[in-house]
Amino acid sequence: QVQLVESGGGLVQAGGSLKLSCAASGRTFSNDAMGWFRQAPGKEREFVAAISWNGGNTYYADSVKGRFTISRDNADNTVYLQMNSLKPEDTAVYYCAVRFSLRVRGTYHYTDGNKYDVWGQGTQVTVSS
Repeated sequence: QVQLVESGGGLVQAGGSLKLSCAASGRTFSNDAMGWFRQAPGKEREFVAAISWNGGNTYYADSVKGRFTISRDNADNTVYLQMNSLKPEDTAVYYCAVRFSLRVRGTYHYTDGNKYDVWGQGTQVTVSS
């Protein structure tokens, strides 16, 4: 059974940093795309960042570009989201997701959450002003 488990969320002041981790199990993820999404209270889920199967291509929402960095370690089946210069508007539940066997380029393939196959349970990030 494929499972994703996020960790690393918490409470941080504006301008601070957090690093989220997503540990994957149940299959070999080295051929899969991985993504981070978030959902704030009363808002729809939105794309944050994604990374291709080998880490060669990364994609970011405009709102986090230059502040967040996505990376992956295929040997450990783990994907990370380093979040710097956090703002109160980054407050949300952050979800990790996997899209199986995606080995193509193009933003369209990575930013639509409906195309992802399995989701984690989420981790809360709260940024105080």
